[in-house]
Amino acid sequence: MFGRRLGNRTNRTQRANPLAAVTVPPSAGVLSCRVLDPVNEPVRGAELAVSDAMGRKVVSGGTDPFGSFMAAVPAGDYRLAVSAEGFAPHRVSATVAESAHASLGDVMLQVAPRPQLPEPGEWEIEPTHSSIAFTARHIGLARVHGRFNTFAGALRVADRIEQSAMHVVIDASSIDTNVKMRDDHLRSADFLDVDRFPTLEFYSDRFVHKGGTRWGITGALSLHGVTRTVTLDAEYLGLGNGMEGETRAACRATTELHRDDFTVSWQTMLARGIAVVGSSVRIELDVQIVPQDRSED
Repeated sequence: MFGRRLGNRTNRTQRANPLAAVTVPPSAGVLSCRVLDPVNEPVRGAELAVSDAMGRKVVSGGTDPFGSFMAAVPAGDYRLAVSAEGFAPHRVSATVAESAHASLGDVMLQVAPRPQLPEPGEWEIEPTHSSIAFTARHIGLARVHGRFNTFAGALRVADRIEQSAMHVVIDASSIDTNVKMRDDHLRSADFLDVDRFPTLEFYSDRFVHKGGTRWGITGALSLHGVTRTVTLDAEYLGLGNGMEGETRAACRATTELHRDDFTVSWQTMLARGIAVVGSSVRIELDVQIVPQDRSED
């Protein structure tokens, strides 16, 4: 009786095995793992990249709510890179045989040390190694990529980083999409109207730590004569030293603007039902800051 029960239980386990439902070509195998944190809890949404022996990416993806990852790949030797917000990157090797399952078991991630924050004081954006770029849709089809070539900014780092303040000024006429006719039109009264509104300005209200290296920077953006509250989703990249030994701090940030919020529209074309520029514009900042020159104080 016990044997029958045990046999039935074994059969149910085999039927529940998710690998039984995976169909792979004869020359391929299955690679899998489960990603856990230091207290053995699954890490959902961890990013994984599988590269071959030549360093070429073969497949990438994320873990499910249970921390699991599984992919069918050609037989061969692989390197698996695992990353997740707040954890140190992890790399492991694996060999996948034909029609076989290569399980890496539990991959344990370690908490990443929090990067050192800038010293309290006055800092400024170093424009040579910084960029302010944007991406928008063109007539609902291709993406238009552009940037602002002229900008300046200052950051006052407080003893409590959450109380820091930032001010950024962008020269609206420096907009550059690498097409002169389009840039001239973007500077006109149809869009940015740079003669009336020569700058875009951002004043921060607060810095909020979201965990790990992620921060939210909320503030007021003035564009085209309208001021709205926006939040930058920022990733702090830490401190480093420049060619002359100067201290630098770096971060990346993104946000999405809706042009109608700032009354930026091309009325003539919109009246004809043609959306020349998409309703939303993605802004991407890649910024390095350096201490302000005390001699100028």
